[in-house]
Amino acid sequence: MKSLRIAGILSLIVVILIGVYTIFGTYSSGERAGVLYKFSKKGVLFKTYEGELNLGYENTGDTPALKIDKFYFSVNANDKETVEQISTHMGQSVTIYYKEKFVAFPWRGDTKYFVYKVEPTTK
Repeated sequence: MKSLRIAGILSLIVVILIGVYTIFGTYSSGERAGVLYKFSKKGVLFKTYEGELNLGYENTGDTPALKIDKFYFSVNANDKETVEQISTHMGQSVTIYYKEKFVAFPWRGDTKYFVYKVEPTTK
């Protein structure tokens, strides 16, 4: 009976740890290059920084129409250095470094992608 109780408690602890990691953990990380063209602080209850990166154009065939690929991202409101980097490089070609979270929460941002570093892209 005692060993069954210990196994149940250990199972519960494992489930809780997996849940915490899923909520707060990083799913993936990477970088994207493009032109920063939108960045704003928004929100009614929770103020967050949200931005868009233009990843480029894709030809859709023989027609002159082009498709614009966008990458939507969030920035931690307390990360003043990254907010300043983005503001400095608006309209420029940059490489952004991000971490993807499992879950998006309203107090963290609108997206699951959180930018933590921005560098100008050299061509």
